[in-house]
Amino acid sequence: MKLHIIDKLLLYLLFCIFFVFFSSGGVHIGTNPPDAMAKKVSPPPHAKAHGYRAKCVYRYYPFVGVYFDVYKKAYFYLEGGNWRVSLSLPRDIRVRLGDYVTIEMDTDKPYTRYEEHKRKYPPGQLKKKN
Repeated sequence: MKLHIIDKLLLYLLFCIFFVFFSSGGVHIGTNPPDAMAKKVSPPPHAKAHGYRAKCVYRYYPFVGVYFDVYKKAYFYLEGGNWRVSLSLPRDIRVRLGDYVTIEMDTDKPYTRYEEHKRKYPPGQLKKKN
């Protein structure tokens, strides 16, 4: 039984598709491979973390007492005795931000340690970076 040239090409094409499919670990739908889409999930608040703690990174601006969440791109600031969260600051605060210090915390509410940060980083006392 002789195979025609077209049959041979189809067989070769199927072999190539089979090889590519299994050598790449399957077909990926979307723009990111599965490893890039995998996300670390922290345990619920009531469970122990067993060594893993989510880190939140903030810029604290001592001159105005404002926090900026580096990952969420949100500001935390005092307004009328209450803490507000916003993607932008009121104009009067924005123009007076000044220097900042970077703080890593295990909470998404940096203002819970505001009094500590206010004592530790008084306005105008930050060391300049070279």
